[in-house]
Amino acid sequence: MSGAAIVILLALILVALIVLIVVLLRRRSGTAAPGPAPAPAAPRDPFAAEDQVAGDPRTLKAGDMVEYLGTRYFVRGSLRLKEGGFTWSEHLLDADTIEGTKVWISVEEDPDLEVVWWTEYDIGDLTPGERTIVVEDVEYRREEHGTADYTSEGTTGVGVQGRVEYVDYEGPRGKYLSFEQYGGGRWEAGLGERVPTGSMTIYPGSGG
Repeated sequence: MSGAAIVILLALILVALIVLIVVLLRRRSGTAAPGPAPAPAAPRDPFAAEDQVAGDPRTLKAGDMVEYLGTRYFVRGSLRLKEGGFTWSEHLLDADTIEGTKVWISVEEDPDLEVVWWTEYDIGDLTPGERTIVVEDVEYRREEHGTADYTSEGTTGVGVQGRVEYVDYEGPRGKYLSFEQYGGGRWEAGLGERVPTGSMTIYPGSGG
């Protein structure tokens, strides 16, 4: 092979190497290097105000809508209660689907957020005098007894403001029995069940 042929062959080999290097560099630059694995999500309050799916029970007010167990209810009115430094709320719902039965939600933080779904119970001659009461085969034990000041918003069936005496009983597996007496009137009672986290959706009203 002549010297000129060798030079040409070497030049072709060099060109081929340069082309191969350029192709490899382009392929590498087009593929992003794997980044670090995403950090696990931090624990958060499922009832946080920014959660637009579940909503925040602490901001409930008249005109809002609540969806629970496949049924939607409008909040007709709210009671804001205070006893000493402790505050909580009760919200009367539009219970068109439960003829003649009063339904409401209580919301309190003591210290954890607790939401309870209440249904009116006809107590007959029953009064909250005993330490334990059996209702519909469930035994309830008295937990609290006190008097609170309240203010009323919307339609609640009571005055704009006043005082209410209450006696709360607790049963097994998140069940409750509560007696209330507004302004010294007759005792009213309700059976309650704790609302599981994430099972209630709240839609703010137009004024929210």
